[in-house]
Amino acid sequence: MTPRRYLDPVLNAGPPGAGVLALGGGGLWFSHCRCLEFDGEHPVESLLTVDQLTADEADSLTAPKSFAGLTCQPGMPLLMGVVNVTPDSFSDGGDYLDHDAAIARGLALAREGASVIDVGGESTRPGAAPVTTDEEILRVEPVVRALTGHGVRVSVDTRNARVMTAALAAGASVVNDVTALTHDPQALSVVAEAGCNVMLMHMQGQPQTMQQEPYYRHATADVHDYLRERRDVCLKAGLKPEMISIDPGIGFGKTDTHNLLILRQLGMLQGLGCAVTLGVSRKSFIGRVADVPAAKDRLPGSLAAALAGAQRGAQILRVHDVRETRQALAVWQAITVPEA
Repeated sequence: MTPRRYLDPVLNAGPPGAGVLALGGGGLWFSHCRCLEFDGEHPVESLLTVDQLTADEADSLTAPKSFAGLTCQPGMPLLMGVVNVTPDSFSDGGDYLDHDAAIARGLALAREGASVIDVGGESTRPGAAPVTTDEEILRVEPVVRALTGHGVRVSVDTRNARVMTAALAAGASVVNDVTALTHDPQALSVVAEAGCNVMLMHMQGQPQTMQQEPYYRHATADVHDYLRERRDVCLKAGLKPEMISIDPGIGFGKTDTHNLLILRQLGMLQGLGCAVTLGVSRKSFIGRVADVPAAKDRLPGSLAAALAGAQRGAQILRVHDVRETRQALAVWQAITVPEA
């Protein structure tokens, strides 16, 4: 068997032409890829020109991507606005536990430019305690129903099949599962039978224990392999690539060293053929890197991390601060992506 090659496009060239390819159909371009291979357990890195890629490798990196009926072009990421209907989420816990407040927040984020509103009823921050599915449904179902009634595209952030079913019945069109449909044995069948869109996130361990000495052979390669396997499970169940988005799960069972390596090599996930979602908004690694203890004070660091993700091809950014992120992207795009 030929050893697997992990390819990270070096996005610093353009426009497309001889020796230059367009990532994901356009917007960002590359002439080289950093190539990671393993000699046993030892990682070996090299630099390849695009002419040294196989046809399949080049096709996987250049094929246009979409998700949930939305065009996903590198350099012009879509925004997913976060609404947590919880008392204990790490950043906005308690802010939108009231249904009316959550609905108003979701509508405001949609007006500010969010293409999808992600509604969650159970905190999965490190150390968070689970809630009953009945309580989770009571929290999210009225919010999902109201937002979709206003024509908003809604994602439900849950790992529980009963909650997925209730939210889909209320109008949600995306399931965002931090366990990539592994927590609940019925989750995959719910998604497959509904024919809905799904976001598959990588998480090592469980929220209660995931930050207790996480270990990887190579963080980016291991996350890549896990998401590849979960993608294949979904494809086998009947989902299409345009119904799947993958998320490396920054902060979920990862040290700061792991998080930063994955962010540096985020382009490596582009070869999996699905839109890449990145959630870095207000995350604790930003607080440790920049010495900002309070989550709500991490907007500057969140914008920096979001732009770093956009520069590496992320097609969807999951954020708390839609208006501010949209402004930062507009300036970055004007400088970096001429046709934006």
